[in-house]
Amino acid sequence: MIVFDSVSYRYNNDALALENLSCTLTKQKVALLGANGSGKSTLLQHVNGLLLPDSGMVSVDGEHVTKQNLQSIRKTVGIVFDNPENQLFAPTVYDDIAFGPRNKGLGEEEVAVIVHDVLKLLQISELQERMPYHLSLGQKKKVAIAGVLAMQPQVLLFDEPFSGLDPISLQEFLKLLEVLSDKGHTIVVTTHDVDVVYGWADECVVLQSGKVLVHGTVEILEDRERMTKAKLTIPTLVQLFEHTSFRPKSIEEAKMYVQKKEKVW
Repeated sequence: MIVFDSVSYRYNNDALALENLSCTLTKQKVALLGANGSGKSTLLQHVNGLLLPDSGMVSVDGEHVTKQNLQSIRKTVGIVFDNPENQLFAPTVYDDIAFGPRNKGLGEEEVAVIVHDVLKLLQISELQERMPYHLSLGQKKKVAIAGVLAMQPQVLLFDEPFSGLDPISLQEFLKLLEVLSDKGHTIVVTTHDVDVVYGWADECVVLQSGKVLVHGTVEILEDRERMTKAKLTIPTLVQLFEHTSFRPKSIEEAKMYVQKKEKVW
């Protein structure tokens, strides 16, 4: 459970990013949606203490996020940034992933087990001796994720994880998120991609100007008036089936519906 209680935050230029924001996230697959400047990335960074509120409180699984307990919070909460190069710095992929466990004081044998397990999970074992900067964007994102997973956090935060991915890489990434969810991780992503979220998330928070506009299941994304207010569109599948009672969450579900109708016709 992640709780935001009356959270407000101003940037150094005094611009208001979050204003008295309150909500409680209880599901495993959560999406923070909003247009650019709505506050979603700022809110995400409050979950692991990269930013601390000017007023209000953030808590993760009952533990308040404060300057005094950042080390404890970051054992629980890991974050993967939009640009993976912000997290890649070691000469090889192996060393990059091993950095966190080594920094915790673990022995090399234990570090090796953790690194190889993560490499296998992400299906990038063949990259371990490669230089991170010579990889594709999709590969870099996987290595950045691997570095976070090596720290074994319960909560995983992804800032704009779908941006820049080609369709195949996107599908691979979504499958990875499902695997992580199945392993018990809570996953929170920021995005404005309503189509991806509509078929993936358990819980959505739509932000507007640093406030919660609407919070609920993915069905809230079907509300054209609210989505327009948030400067977002309703999902494409909702638009296609808007004048029916059917609301497919994926292309596969839509195909099944159309094929069933074709048999009737």
